[in-house]
Amino acid sequence: MSKALDGHRARKRFGQNFLQDETVIDAIVDAIAPEPGQPVVEIGPGLAALTRPVLARAGHLHVVELDRDLAQRLETSPEFAGKLTVHRADALKFNFNELAQTLGQPLRVFGNLPYNISTPLIFHLLSHLNTIADMHFMLQKEVIERMAAAPGSKAFGRLTVMVQQACQVLPVLEVPPEAFHPAPKVDSAVARLVPYSESPWPVHDRATLNHVCHMAFHQRRKTMRNNMKKLMSADELESIGIDPSVRPETLGVGDFVRMANWITEHQRTL
Repeated sequence: MSKALDGHRARKRFGQNFLQDETVIDAIVDAIAPEPGQPVVEIGPGLAALTRPVLARAGHLHVVELDRDLAQRLETSPEFAGKLTVHRADALKFNFNELAQTLGQPLRVFGNLPYNISTPLIFHLLSHLNTIADMHFMLQKEVIERMAAAPGSKAFGRLTVMVQQACQVLPVLEVPPEAFHPAPKVDSAVARLVPYSESPWPVHDRATLNHVCHMAFHQRRKTMRNNMKKLMSADELESIGIDPSVRPETLGVGDFVRMANWITEHQRTL
């Protein structure tokens, strides 16, 4: 067990599972490949299993930690003196754009994300993509499968469309439960998200796209004609090349973007 685990109990309300497998840690740090001078930000450093090796390569690190006890440990540790900037904050509300502007360059963000906030946190980060260079996250394997899903699969859904419209999704490695303490009841995996400088599917308004995805996937077994009837008629769907009789998971990212852009252009009320 890592020395970092001494003296702290994982808290269920924060969804804490602490990484302790050195082989997995090394593989994740190699994937991140931090370099001196880069503005690297860790979400939820916990007991510093990833913090230490990333800091050793980067030279300085910003961390966002909600748990007051863990934040104080990091702030008062002689090991990190002068090398670590601790932001005591909820990552779901943290202004990553503001930090990037302060540092003067796009952020490299990484973290072992708590399972209970992983999806909303990814959506929060998608609203800050203009100031993020890349992201490396440990998540439930199921979440990464959803982010990387292809059209036609059961995993394809709102998260897929929202992430793939904005980022290239690259699965990095799978992580077994025994790599953590306490061991979670699910498998984990690591993915790299690289925001597009220009998306293959430019969208007028991301909030509209999110709403379209919510409407389309809320009842997956129904057809697009039924799911979208409050926003677009069957004829209107056909006018932009969408078959009203298909189920949402059979469509591609570009199809959802076309619907969102049509709704924005026609000023439909959401």
